[in-house]
Amino acid sequence: MLEVCEVSKKFGSLVANNKISFNVEEGSIVGLIGPNGAGKTTLFNCITGMYRPTSGRVSFQGIDITNLPPYKVARLGAVRTFQIVHSLKEMSVFDNVLIGAYLREKNTEKARELTEQCIEICYLKKLRDNRAGDLAIGLQKRLELARALATNPKLLMLDECMAGLTSTEVNESVNLIKSLRDKGITFLIVEHIMEAVMPIADKVVVLNGGVKIAEDSPEAVVQDNRVIEAYLGQKYGKKCQLNSKERGK
Repeated sequence: MLEVCEVSKKFGSLVANNKISFNVEEGSIVGLIGPNGAGKTTLFNCITGMYRPTSGRVSFQGIDITNLPPYKVARLGAVRTFQIVHSLKEMSVFDNVLIGAYLREKNTEKARELTEQCIEICYLKKLRDNRAGDLAIGLQKRLELARALATNPKLLMLDECMAGLTSTEVNESVNLIKSLRDKGITFLIVEHIMEAVMPIADKVVVLNGGVKIAEDSPEAVVQDNRVIEAYLGQKYGKKCQLNSKERGK
């Protein structure tokens, strides 16, 4: 579905992404992990048209999207959320999601129906008339997900959608992602909470210093010494290995 081929992004002499390549298969959940400053969000920006890659190519469902602006990428069905929530704080929850629906549906009645469906899917029905800026951070992240869903995405790219959430909210988010995958949505997820992303990912791509250092199943990645040294650490790596063995039984 998504092909990232030799993508590099430079800011002057700083190389944020260096010839990164990987694929996201339709119907899968792919985790994109790595330490702070690894280049994960920069790569998201290159994929979604926020940045133009210095070199390389990005294609989505066979269409070259490398130089397309973000709204055209979104209309094709590749939609993202942001690490820092971008809700329209003075507007209601309903109206925030409605804006997303209008990207896909120009008929007002149908757009409103789609908005109601996405609000219910994301467990925001009781808050539909609340001002978005009054929501707690966990609910604002859920709102951003609902707005993205309203665009009827084929590929949903989540940038640290679980950061700052309580353990209960993290579990709710994981269950929601799995249910949406079952409905046919493909995911590319940047996440630092390994306990959340590792159990649900079909594949994990690891960046460090703007370079891809690993791409494999979660079970294989947590045993990769390069990943342990660069990001997971010995203690967490062993913990992940034990969890992977348990999952494989």
